[in-house]
Amino acid sequence: MRILITGATGYIGKRLISVLLKEGHTLVCTYRGDQTRTNRLTVNDNIQWIKYDFLDRDRMVEHTLSCDVAYYLIHAMRSHNKDFEQLEMEMTKHFLELTDQLGVTKIIYLSGIVNSKQKLSPHFRSRWNVEKILRQGSTPVITLRAGIIVGSGSASFEIIRDLVEKLPIMIAPKWLNTKCQPISIRDVLYYLAKVVKLHSNESISFDIGGPEVLTYKEMLSQYAEVRKLSRWIYTIPVMTPKLSSYWLYFITSTSYNLAINLVESMKIDVVCENHQIVKLFPNQLLSFKQAVSLSLNRYKKNSVVSKWTDAHLFNHIYQTIDKENLHETYGGYQQLFKREISLYQKKTIKNRIWSIGGERGWYYGTKLWKFRAIIDKLVGGVGNRKRNNESLLKKGEALDMWRIIDIKDNPPMLLLQAEAKLPGKAYLQFEIEENNQRYYYTQKNIFYPHGLWGRIYWKVLSPIHYWLFRGMGKKICSKKRML
Repeated sequence: MRILITGATGYIGKRLISVLLKEGHTLVCTYRGDQTRTNRLTVNDNIQWIKYDFLDRDRMVEHTLSCDVAYYLIHAMRSHNKDFEQLEMEMTKHFLELTDQLGVTKIIYLSGIVNSKQKLSPHFRSRWNVEKILRQGSTPVITLRAGIIVGSGSASFEIIRDLVEKLPIMIAPKWLNTKCQPISIRDVLYYLAKVVKLHSNESISFDIGGPEVLTYKEMLSQYAEVRKLSRWIYTIPVMTPKLSSYWLYFITSTSYNLAINLVESMKIDVVCENHQIVKLFPNQLLSFKQAVSLSLNRYKKNSVVSKWTDAHLFNHIYQTIDKENLHETYGGYQQLFKREISLYQKKTIKNRIWSIGGERGWYYGTKLWKFRAIIDKLVGGVGNRKRNNESLLKKGEALDMWRIIDIKDNPPMLLLQAEAKLPGKAYLQFEIEENNQRYYYTQKNIFYPHGLWGRIYWKVLSPIHYWLFRGMGKKICSKKRML
């Protein structure tokens, strides 16, 4: 079967690709961004990648392209645009236009459980409106409505993990007593793959959830039990949604836009009412503790397939950066650290570059890096985000306060763009070069200021940056063994 997957570079899409390939399907996957992003895409003879922007009115696809089934997996909840509901409706209409062009006979949509329609949060209301728009088309729609998805790298799991790992005592909002029916990512993928075989001439929907109904407080407690941690959780009724959002934002690695939408959703019970899918596709569903254990094992093995930060539909950071343009004559500032190294150091230094950030840290001024991340959080930035894999880097992934926008293996080169709140654009480039059989480690700290404040920022902090980045370069080139 030939299947279209939208949102194929996102958290669910990345994982669904491998499941459908194992089932023997041929895939057409959409992505957004320029060609520098293509090494993030899964390469397989049975996958055809097409660049397609669901917010662009001048969209085109090959006339010869056709698909039997289409998955709709994109959404705008993490968008910086406050009117994400309108964006989602616009994207949905454009998606229907695409499915008509491709001759799709079945649409599969992953949504959220929407039992209490009169009290829906903006997030669930938008999901419900998307479903209604999809049903207005001529193609039957199969909707899977899920609650909390538990899996390594999912937004919900990352929040639970951050809270329990960081806080021995939690003074939490009263919505921790809200009931939900969490489901493991493994079971979500199972249902997404199975409904491809379902034949229906009408649109139908199913609630999908795990075997337990739990409160958010119980989920935090059960995570602590799996980790064998002692945690005390107390709820108070006075914390407003805005304060709750700040609470999540400052303690966890989530963005503020995502935090405020999640808080609004967490005030509503999310429990399955339609259990029909369990009869159609019997499956041994994982309990919450089992899902947590599997997720933690993924982290231990450095085998996290995808994270909620992978998809940046509305973040235009994927841009071609000409290496020759990274210097002062193009309106930017640059600090350069260059040191000759031996052939025997080359492999060690490359491994140090590839291990930077995350648990390893930045080799020099670690406390200052952490303090900078806290300041960034306080002013509405991203702060520190965990690496997907402590030994593997991929283009497009988040790396603490940075984003990997280019990476090459031979010769080794890593180019990062800062996503912290700054009065300009900042880049950090690591490179090992060869010249006449001599090897050099080169490190560039580049900053393009925005207006006068950007230039003042650079001039004031330039001495600190020089000390910090030079110290980091020396540590990376050090012949001493690092623990």
